Amino acid sequence: MVPGFTISERTQRYLKLEEQYGAHNYHPLPVVLERGEGVFLWDVDGKRYYDFLSGYSAVNQGHCHPKIINALVEQAQKLTLTSRAFHSDLLGEYAQYITTYFGYDKVLPMNTGVEAVETAIKLCRRWGYMVKGIPENQAKIIICANNFHGRTLNVISFSTDPTARNSFGPFMPGYEIIPYNDLPALERALQDKNVCGFLVEPIQGEAGVVVPDEGYLGKVRQYCTDAHILLLADEIQTGLARTGAMLACDHEQVRPDVLILGKALSGGTLPIAAVLADDEVMLTIKPGEHGSTYGGNPLACKVAMVALQVLKDEKMAENSALMGDMLRHGLQDLMSPHISLVRGKGLLNAIVIKHANPDAAWELCLSLQENGLLAKPTHGDKIRFAPPLIINASQVQDCVKIIARSLEILD
Repeated sequence: MVPGFTISERTQRYLKLEEQYGAHNYHPLPVVLERGEGVFLWDVDGKRYYDFLSGYSAVNQGHCHPKIINALVEQAQKLTLTSRAFHSDLLGEYAQYITTYFGYDKVLPMNTGVEAVETAIKLCRRWGYMVKGIPENQAKIIICANNFHGRTLNVISFSTDPTARNSFGPFMPGYEIIPYNDLPALERALQDKNVCGFLVEPIQGEAGVVVPDEGYLGKVRQYCTDAHILLLADEIQTGLARTGAMLACDHEQVRPDVLILGKALSGGTLPIAAVLADDEVMLTIKPGEHGSTYGGNPLACKVAMVALQVLKDEKMAENSALMGDMLRHGLQDLMSPHISLVRGKGLLNAIVIKHANPDAAWELCLSLQENGLLAKPTHGDKIRFAPPLIINASQVQDCVKIIARSLEILD
């Protein structure tokens, strides 16, 4: 524990309740939050923090954005759920809005990000059989090592993280794993005529914000087109203005065949996800072959439209690009011997901690918490820095000072 780090009795009471009655499938920082506004969070003791995780990019628009909350409350008082057994007055409007927004023929609405990934995989396989002509049950999808696409049994079937996989088998076949950011490996894998798709994160977030070489995505697009396979882009964490463009793929003018969205599609209010594709792909699935009770519910439709509009109206992609540059330069200027690498794009960033203590990143996060900033380690030695996209220059400068002060714990 960080010297001087204390946990109040009130906080301890909440932590003990979770420990006793909740599943132990997470290891959170010892902070109990009760309020959020903009870039800030407050705990049950009234202490304020900068949020440097943004709900893993679900809160790009900032906590409790007034326009999003107003839309949520207004719609919640009218109609929240019909199921897809019936039409609602908002589903068609939302479908038109989001497909026009991103330039696709059709949208298939889902709830969580991993549901959207599963949906994209089903679409890809169906397209492989019906359009490409792959023999039944022979379709293969290429995935990258160190990926994170969720934690369902199917999705962990192509994970390379032992924590996600150990003692959960047997696993789903039909996947080939290649190194990330490795074009020759992709070219070799595409020689298999039974490949129907390549599922990729434009930037690997959970792996520690691994940014591929410039030009990688452009070449991936070309290779997929030439091999007549679908490019599936998981933009759940990288999309919706997080990296300084509306989509991370936009940095290289790449248009995926299947676009997967989630997280900030709701502005952090409720689970909303979406899969977008053109008719050739989307219309391979017929009534009854895929669905969701809550997918495309009226509440989600209303909130998602406002959440997307806010991103454009408030120029959050532009702000993300500017503030991200400022943050990375500020971190590099610290010249800390404990930071071996600063990497990222826009406001999706990470530092790699260099220290003899294997728990150094965790202890640094405790020190950051003590000093008023919340962040979380990933894969031991990496810490993501991803604040809401509304953060301003003075706040970024303040946060760099907090990080500098917190690093002293490692000296």
